[in-house]
Amino acid sequence: MSPAFEIDIADGLIDQPRRICVGGLNPGLARLTTTLEHPDGSLWQSEARFDIGADGALDIDAQLPFDGDWSELEALAPVWSLRQLSPPHRPQASEGLEPLSIRLQVRDAAGASASATLTQRFLAPGVSRREIREEGLSATLFSPEAAGPHPLVIVLNGSGGGTPEQRAALYAAQGYAALALAYFKAPGLPEHISDTPLEYFEQALNWAARTLQPRHGFIAVAGLSRGGELALLLGATFPERVSAVIGYVPSAVIHGTLRAGRPEQARDADAWTWRGQPLRNVWRDNPAADWRAFDQPPEPGAAILQAPAFVAVEAHAASVEAARIPVERIKGPVLLISGSDDGFWPSSAYSERIQAELQAAGHAWPVTHVRGEGAGHAIGFPFVPTTQIARVHPVAGVLISGGGTPFANARANRESWHVVLAFLADARRTREAQS
Repeated sequence: MSPAFEIDIADGLIDQPRRICVGGLNPGLARLTTTLEHPDGSLWQSEARFDIGADGALDIDAQLPFDGDWSELEALAPVWSLRQLSPPHRPQASEGLEPLSIRLQVRDAAGASASATLTQRFLAPGVSRREIREEGLSATLFSPEAAGPHPLVIVLNGSGGGTPEQRAALYAAQGYAALALAYFKAPGLPEHISDTPLEYFEQALNWAARTLQPRHGFIAVAGLSRGGELALLLGATFPERVSAVIGYVPSAVIHGTLRAGRPEQARDADAWTWRGQPLRNVWRDNPAADWRAFDQPPEPGAAILQAPAFVAVEAHAASVEAARIPVERIKGPVLLISGSDDGFWPSSAYSERIQAELQAAGHAWPVTHVRGEGAGHAIGFPFVPTTQIARVHPVAGVLISGGGTPFANARANRESWHVVLAFLADARRTREAQS
């Protein structure tokens, strides 16, 4: 026999788990090499060696490698352990919708080899994409193939700005209309987060309700990082419009512009306004604010680990209370997702506080907190490379550590995504039952 791959889903959506097996291998050490030539021009690779027994079989989900780029059993380890060997030369394609083609190659102890291709897609068959440039909005709408109306998810990015099309496309694959809503650093919008009016999001919510007419009026808001802060803020400000809130690594308080403001502004400048007035942020006039951890890496050349600065600023209780997001005003279920080793800000502590505040207020809807043990700030959909713990901030251009480990981040991606989809399904059914 010659070696041969067996992949249960060789071509499918990126969030689908795959079972990868190889049969017909000669006993001894076999090397598995996985390569991704990303559409953005970057090159990624992972390697591992396995001790093959007399049966000649390799089941990647069930067998730990002898050595290599991972040492834990976690689904699609050859993918999440991919390491970037060369940077992108088309960075605008890094968050695009082009499918990812991943090459798997195995060579056994006798020199026999086999290869296969694993394709990961963002767009499900029949999902349509439409750019929205009306009524001052900059967004992309993804719609399922089936006739509507559909429940709606509005998807928000964090302090890097832009339009979160990948996540929105995956929600559409699950039967939701999904609006990837930009609010800065996108066509027709400012380049910075400074003084972003909540009226913009009110306009988006009203436009969506009127134009898309979501099924039973269901509109969920799902945001990541600063977008998680924003999702909670929108749920609290527009409770009659927002049916459910998903906060990925969110904040419990309003922050300043931080790294995403206009270059001439201080970091404690205002990010959000409402009815012409700035919303008080926790950094402004806070005597406990200490920017050293925010600005300085632990050693020269290292990535900045800024979370301690966000812990220090919480020492001034009056500033924290003034900047607190009034989550008790939210009229719907809330899902919080955090990483216990978040290097960006203390998302687990924030999430625990939000959950406690909602419970103390007698919140009438479910409140769920998924805490990724050992995970960092970069939690999203599963089966993507998780080895870039430190990344250059897209606005500020500084290297920041998100925290966590590749394994913990991969596990948090997979586990939280299951909870997100179940949460949305439950929230939608509850809304339909009440309509």
